[in-house]
Amino acid sequence: MTLIVLESGRTILIDMNVRGDADDPEHKMPDVMTMLRKELKRDSQKRLYVDVLLLSHPDQDHCRGLSKHLHLGAPETYIKADNKIFIREIWSSPIVFRRASSTLTLCDDAKAFQTEAKRRVKYFQDNGLAAVGDGNRVLIMGEDENGKTDKLGDILVKIDELIPKVNGVSDSSITARLLGPLPKSDEEEEEEALAKNRSSVIIQFILKVGGVDACRFLTGGDAEVAIWERLWDKHKNTDWLAYDLLQTPHHCSWHSLSYESWSDLGEDAEVSEAASNALSQARAGAVIIASCKPIDANDADPPCIGAKREYEAIVRAVNGTFRCTGEYPSKTSPGKMEFEITQYGARLKSTAASTPAFLSTGAIGRDPLPHG
Repeated sequence: MTLIVLESGRTILIDMNVRGDADDPEHKMPDVMTMLRKELKRDSQKRLYVDVLLLSHPDQDHCRGLSKHLHLGAPETYIKADNKIFIREIWSSPIVFRRASSTLTLCDDAKAFQTEAKRRVKYFQDNGLAAVGDGNRVLIMGEDENGKTDKLGDILVKIDELIPKVNGVSDSSITARLLGPLPKSDEEEEEEALAKNRSSVIIQFILKVGGVDACRFLTGGDAEVAIWERLWDKHKNTDWLAYDLLQTPHHCSWHSLSYESWSDLGEDAEVSEAASNALSQARAGAVIIASCKPIDANDADPPCIGAKREYEAIVRAVNGTFRCTGEYPSKTSPGKMEFEITQYGARLKSTAASTPAFLSTGAIGRDPLPHG
């Protein structure tokens, strides 16, 4: 999971994967939910909350534990004794669910999220935007097929547009541009390749501190090579793919960079030049983060040692750094990877054991996890 804490104090949670005993403080696995809950504030009704929950795509390893730990359903059905995290606004893409459901069976948490997103859309349709408050808000990320989102203009963000608000409020501490999921292609061969790739919400965040554009964060779920090729073709003459922090797509998978199999071909597997270009828009001192287990040359992809080498070459060219969450600060004792963002950029903070990545802006002197 990735938590962004804006200078305004608003929070954006991207994905979650609470595995096995990861919510048990007595288990050796880092207690990620306790760490997350410590970061969050309570509202006037004493509910822990996130301002936004973004699900990049409905694979189980991006939404596991959602129903157990976050409140899904109308605000009036919230049960205080359960003490679940309240979601003020959801960012959801019908396209990623449509493409996922055509190729795989959705897990229970993915189905629950989809049901909640549909409930919120219906609430908007029945009541109008002015009547939509915390716990009922939703933004649709990208147009659906066959005109199904044509009448959702007030809650629809089209591809390449800026996301206008955070939980219904204009926030000067962030600019976020929606880059994916991409619509169908007219070219049959290209569309077939796209269908084999994971479709995900892709966003470039520009995080601001004191009115200054302090950090560009690019995240793209499990988007693979065909998608990055198309993004490069569309945006090669813009700075929309530029980043100071990049979360490697698909957990440092080789298939975000190549159509060929690293397992079969190894060093002879060919990198897609266009996909590599799209993921190479690193600014000076950039950090590339692989959210995955320790990367071993003998392991199956993902993560892939070949992809790690490609990303290391990208950041080496800009005096940057490659980091893996499963190896930080060590393989035997991985810890929370937290970046403090000031007007001078992003700084990695040393931290105690946990696994989520936290991006906090304007946070100085707050312990253990600054709110900004």
